[in-house]
Amino acid sequence: MTVYLAPHPGRTEIVLVALFEHAPDRASVYEVSPRDGLQNERATVPLRGKLRLIEALATAGLQRIEITSFVSPRWIPQLADADEVAAHAVAPPGVTFSALCPNAIGFGRARAVGLREVAVFASVSETHNRKNVNKTVAATLAVCEEVAGMARAEGMRVRGYVSTVWGCPFEGEVDPKAAVAIARKLVDMGCYQVSLGDTIGVGTPRQTERVLRAMLDEVASERLAMHMHDTRGTALANVLVGLEMGIRDFDASVGGLGGCPYAPGAAGNLATEDLVFMLQGMGVKTGIDLERLVEAGRVAESVVGRPLPGKVHQAGVRSLKA
Repeated sequence: MTVYLAPHPGRTEIVLVALFEHAPDRASVYEVSPRDGLQNERATVPLRGKLRLIEALATAGLQRIEITSFVSPRWIPQLADADEVAAHAVAPPGVTFSALCPNAIGFGRARAVGLREVAVFASVSETHNRKNVNKTVAATLAVCEEVAGMARAEGMRVRGYVSTVWGCPFEGEVDPKAAVAIARKLVDMGCYQVSLGDTIGVGTPRQTERVLRAMLDEVASERLAMHMHDTRGTALANVLVGLEMGIRDFDASVGGLGGCPYAPGAAGNLATEDLVFMLQGMGVKTGIDLERLVEAGRVAESVVGRPLPGKVHQAGVRSLKA
């Protein structure tokens, strides 16, 4: 990647311009709207609406969809119907449904409804981790190891999340070395992939380069994914840095749904349509039908009953051909 730092005409700030010499052939999108997208919604979304959304996402060609979380309804009431969602959602051939499992009880529920993939999670920040799961980071990682062990024993795949990698709403800046240590532990306990989260959407391209350099010294690129929030409009810029540095897996939420209920100001997941539009415009294949994805965004907007912030969702899809 050739990088230029140049002043923008008529403005005082410095603009980072990155020119790709070679774009990758393919990238993978991991859809999180049915879980991470809906968990921050105040109005309860009925089971029928959640199933409509999941079906629309699978129809659009998304092959990995996180459909719910087996968390206590006291913590996230929106996901109180996790068992019903997982029991009634039908995964087409080639599509994997997964769910977040905060503990052994949650794992038992996921196994009972026949899921073949689960996700575990921990924050880099002690304060955010306590707000999120009421445990220290060390205690949370012990639970993650327990869940991962049970899943592996059942032949199930395990994905890991590391939250607040780019910054914490309570503690501010986060040491990349601490994030690397957690990612390594998740890989060592059997996670096939670890998703790095910019939980409050503060990441900028240079910071992302620093974070990924530290990560890639310890964890292979194919074991990493990026989960960027677009709270401050920098998610796609950070994705570009990730692409150039060898990351090929990205989390996104249709329409830009979502945010973390335990991170004030975290609303603003990277919209799946925006990510796919950019990737396809660069010649990067995703296996996703963009027109059908836009339709899935309309379904999402319908089930939550409010306008969604995704740019392509709002503007529509123009032809990607010259």
